[in-house]
Amino acid sequence: MADDVWDLPPEQQRALRRADGSGFRAPMLATLSKEHPPGAGWVFERKLDGVRVIATRDKAGTPQLWSRNQKSMDGSYPEIVEALAEQGPDRFVLDGEITATDGTFSSLQARMHLQDPNRARRTGVEVEAHLFDLLVLDDIDVTRLPQSTRHRILDAVVTFRKPLYRSPALEGDPSELLAEACGDGWEGLIAKRSDAPYVLGGRSRDWLKLKCVRDQEFVIGGWTDPSGSRRGLGALLVGYYDGSRQLRYAGKVGTGYDAATLAMLRDRLDDLAADEAPFVDAVREKGQHWVLPELVCAVGFSEWTGDGRLRHPRYQGLRIDKDPADVVREQ
Repeated sequence: MADDVWDLPPEQQRALRRADGSGFRAPMLATLSKEHPPGAGWVFERKLDGVRVIATRDKAGTPQLWSRNQKSMDGSYPEIVEALAEQGPDRFVLDGEITATDGTFSSLQARMHLQDPNRARRTGVEVEAHLFDLLVLDDIDVTRLPQSTRHRILDAVVTFRKPLYRSPALEGDPSELLAEACGDGWEGLIAKRSDAPYVLGGRSRDWLKLKCVRDQEFVIGGWTDPSGSRRGLGALLVGYYDGSRQLRYAGKVGTGYDAATLAMLRDRLDDLAADEAPFVDAVREKGQHWVLPELVCAVGFSEWTGDGRLRHPRYQGLRIDKDPADVVREQ
């Protein structure tokens, strides 16, 4: 560890606290923004197409990987565990994103649901971890430090080599950065206020999501019978929770599947079969079947219709790292 890692100005020294262990922390969440990208005092990072990870290690033990909703991911990404053991400090809590090396969420799906490290490796899908924040180092909680200081300490205490990467800050005019990101086919940018603390488990306007494409998570509440040569299911029936905590129907998602995905989804849905619709709205689709609203999927779409339905929706994958109760309509 660098000798000057704790060489901080007095006001930042006073922000340090003794950590209550080095276990899981609920991650800070970004707020979706449709405003112009902010300017001075903000840094920008690529919005990655993967799964959020909170990585922890206590007293030089084996590192652990946690999803956003505190599910273990050690078995899915054993090479990340090994790399953190070799390239990280003795005791830490880190925040980041795990992605497939090819950058696609669909490739990551092959590993997301596996708990056997050997099976995960045999998929042939290579993965990497992009680390972008530090919450605990040794026995010190650093969440009250400014983001710029946390980043400096992160760079000093982690050795970044494959498969660990530092999520880099992008420099330039914010509007031009976003336009370039969208032109390159990125999902968007995350804007972060450089002097902001880390808000555990909170959605903050100190972090903003600037999206290039329309997509979000939805709760699966049912499915329809397949037709023609398709097997498994025809479409997923999806929704989101409103301010009254009622599940609103958003439409049916009938594209974006291959044969293996259809078979996997049908197996998962059969285990969740229910007699009644979970949606508060009336749903009238041919061959409809209901399930307990326990699965979350990512869906891309072109726009919302006037009656609150998705236009041109396309299935992108299951999200085991998201709790159904957290799924709302993004504005």
